[in-house]
Amino acid sequence: MHDLINIILLGIVEGITEFLPISSTGHLLIAESFGLGARSELFNVGIQAGAILAITLIYWKRIWQLLTQWRAPANRAYLFKLSVAFLITCALGLVVTHFGFKLPETVTPIAWALVIGGFWMLGAEAMAARQVDCSEVTWRVAILVGIAQMVAGIFPGTSRSGATIFTAMLAGTSNRPAATEFSFLVGIPTMYAATAYELLKVFKQGGAAHEDWTALIVGFVVSLIVAFVAVKWLLGYIRTHRFTWFAWYRIALGAALLLLMPAGA
Repeated sequence: MHDLINIILLGIVEGITEFLPISSTGHLLIAESFGLGARSELFNVGIQAGAILAITLIYWKRIWQLLTQWRAPANRAYLFKLSVAFLITCALGLVVTHFGFKLPETVTPIAWALVIGGFWMLGAEAMAARQVDCSEVTWRVAILVGIAQMVAGIFPGTSRSGATIFTAMLAGTSNRPAATEFSFLVGIPTMYAATAYELLKVFKQGGAAHEDWTALIVGFVVSLIVAFVAVKWLLGYIRTHRFTWFAWYRIALGAALLLLMPAGA
């Protein structure tokens, strides 16, 4: 029962933080370090897929429009830009995997990423506010968002959604809802691909028999439900608010971790 509660709590943490610009991977590592128990990489990616399914359900009308009306020039261009951003992330991800990069397992680098990312968000918001409102996603935006996704994947605490949203805003898509939509849509194939890759790796290495599939399914469902609610709230919030409070939350959490955690933890 105690482990089930921990799994549910991890699903809640993932569901809340995956699309808020505060870093889901960072929060999962922090939660695991503070007593919820270390989980497999497949579990972490799997519950992220639950959050991605939530965003798929929320945006299903937009996705259906893009796929069924792809002959329209605007939709075709948007799809191409999504594809380019996704392929850039995949290519960079293969390079990182080839060189054997491992995510940090300690809290300190996450704390620094939270603080630095928070100040970066404050600066990015100030710069974006001086730009003319623009909803267009340019090729420059697509390329930089693809790179930003990979940067966020390498440095837990950065936040994939935060990195991509603010990269899009600074690169020209200054309209907050438009930048958020592109960030979320490009995250759909990215996270599904990451989940499929981890599944393939587990099966090839014979680890499927040792994976706690019940825990993964429970975490997936909890993350799906919580993420659906969280994203619905966020999409309404950003229409009239900036991301400033999220930036200050990151700074406060990161600073608290740096002060409270022993050196090297």
